[in-house]
Amino acid sequence: MLALGRGLAGAARGVLAALRVGRGAAGAACSPFIQTARCYARPVRRKLKDIPSHLDDLPPTMLKKDYASIPVINSVDDVVKRLLSLEMANQRDKMKIKIQQLVEKVRRSPSDNGSFEVQTAILTAKIRTFEEHLHRHPKDKNNRRRMLMAMDRRNKLLAYLRRVRYDVFENTCKQLNIQYTPRPAYSRRVTKRWVVKKAFCVKVFQEARKLKAAERQKERRKWQERARAAKEKQAQSEGTPV
Repeated sequence: MLALGRGLAGAARGVLAALRVGRGAAGAACSPFIQTARCYARPVRRKLKDIPSHLDDLPPTMLKKDYASIPVINSVDDVVKRLLSLEMANQRDKMKIKIQQLVEKVRRSPSDNGSFEVQTAILTAKIRTFEEHLHRHPKDKNNRRRMLMAMDRRNKLLAYLRRVRYDVFENTCKQLNIQYTPRPAYSRRVTKRWVVKKAFCVKVFQEARKLKAAERQKERRKWQERARAAKEKQAQSEGTPV
């Protein structure tokens, strides 16, 4: 039994060694083809397009909003200025500068921080940032919802300015480069049932007008006769011929 066990163990070792050699030979012989097939089977990684940003026009040497008004900033080292400039700033700091630039274009006075024009400028900067983000991440539904809410809010502000102060509305759209399309007064989804019902109602209205045409003509003649009689009576009372 011991000899039989040793024999089986030796045979198993031989089979494993043969398999290893066969795999190595097959791999060495077919490795170029396998590698080529693997390269073709890999998913293609598409390069993201360079999307232009509305923050690109900001100069990198401009200081951040929180440090621009400090009088000591002109006497600091160049390295410190570079650290406090927009070159090392994140998107939030750049957004503050951009919002300030847009607000300066439309505000009524230096102390104006909450008028309809200023709110429109702030919402415009946020909407453009959301659009750039959604170009890179189109499946981000949360930010898409925020962008739609901001657009709806801006449309309401522009509609109010268009109704109350049209000159301010035109200037705001021109300065902020906004193309405003007014919302239709009434919109309804056209269906076949609605079209048939509307045609039937129009036909009924026209038939009713035809039936009442004679009665309306009679009432109109009575009204003309009464007006003529009143005019004659007034002329007789004044003593002038009609």
